[in-house]
Amino acid sequence: MQAALKGGAAIPSRGGDTARLTISRLSERGEGVAEGPDGLVFVPYALPGDTVLAEVENGRGKLIEILQLSSSRIPPHCPYFTRCGGCAVQTLEADAYANWKRNLVAAALHRAGVSVEVGCLADAHGQGRRRATFHARFKSGRPATGFMRARAHDIVEIDACPLLAPSMAGALPLARALTQALAGTGKPLDIHVTAAASGLDADVRGHGPLGDPQRKAIIRVGLKHNPARLTNHGETVLMLREPVLRIGKAAVVLPPGAFLQATEAGELALAERVCAYAAGAKRVADLFSGIGTFALRLAEFAAVEAFDQDEFALSALARAARTAELRPVKVAQRNLFQRPLTPSELASFDAAVFDPPRAGAEAQSRALAASAVPVIAAVACNAQTFARDAAILCSGGYELVSVEPIDQFRHSFHVELVACFRRAPPFRKKRKPLFG
Repeated sequence: MQAALKGGAAIPSRGGDTARLTISRLSERGEGVAEGPDGLVFVPYALPGDTVLAEVENGRGKLIEILQLSSSRIPPHCPYFTRCGGCAVQTLEADAYANWKRNLVAAALHRAGVSVEVGCLADAHGQGRRRATFHARFKSGRPATGFMRARAHDIVEIDACPLLAPSMAGALPLARALTQALAGTGKPLDIHVTAAASGLDADVRGHGPLGDPQRKAIIRVGLKHNPARLTNHGETVLMLREPVLRIGKAAVVLPPGAFLQATEAGELALAERVCAYAAGAKRVADLFSGIGTFALRLAEFAAVEAFDQDEFALSALARAARTAELRPVKVAQRNLFQRPLTPSELASFDAAVFDPPRAGAEAQSRALAASAVPVIAAVACNAQTFARDAAILCSGGYELVSVEPIDQFRHSFHVELVACFRRAPPFRKKRKPLFG
């Protein structure tokens, strides 16, 4: 494959029909798209402007050779590219890459019938990713630790990942040591590692309850590698230091496996925009709040009520708020997919923020669309579900005034975004008595 990416010699066909294809565009998943004899063909690692030789079967193309290089093609910078499944688009030059990611958001909104000018892609890679999930599998008793192979279920063992932040330098050796410590069972493992300010925080999933020998083995790993904390399925096995993360003025002790924005720069970029949209609000509802990425910063100038179904995240948020000089912060455990805040519950807020999982916030968006909240700041990691939710809000009378893609998943097809919706003042004045 590396030879193919450099326009090298052809790789012998192993099945399917061999076709010469001209790539016209990138798909939503970062695959080259061409018109084949029987319809569209999707070719991983091919770029618009490439002419390629590909092995085609059922609309899928396996890149054999690049016959003519795209003018936008640059060399890959990672030796594992095309083997490791982490990066989909690494050989596209910066301007074309930024346009592709921006257009992912613009196209999703257009399909949903939402008209808005999408801003330019903001690069939020910063120093790199501060969290990663390493996978471990055992074959013939031999452990393999790394990332999943592209479009397969086996492991690519890596020495380093150039996308990880310097604070994650010890993450892979730690993951390997934990894999070795638990090798006796042969169970597939997922090892979630986060870089906190006080050191690495690792949570092992897949093993199940630990026996005494496994627990002792993990403790030995911890004493050697000196992470802040080691947990198994969220249960603390060894804590040398509390894994602490700074969010604005607050210090948050991370729950095991806690969700964080992928990069510190990405979190700051999103938070700055959310706080700017909510500026001037006295009371803010933070929906899907997690550990307080936005709530703890919003509380520097407004009273905040934070809602989430994760009790451990809310507990960490509440503890952090109590120990920082902030406006009042209340937390409430609530499944917003099943029980969204109603228009009457939203009536007292000057602004609302929502940052749901990839499934989006359809039910909560319908309630917001019927509410009188003047300003809504939305953060999303899925352009498709955001576009659906945006259409719901716009149909309820909100204006989508700003959408900006934020790129903290460099070289992947994932794109974060932040947006602002505003309610026209006459609606609030007219509808307020209905929800008072």
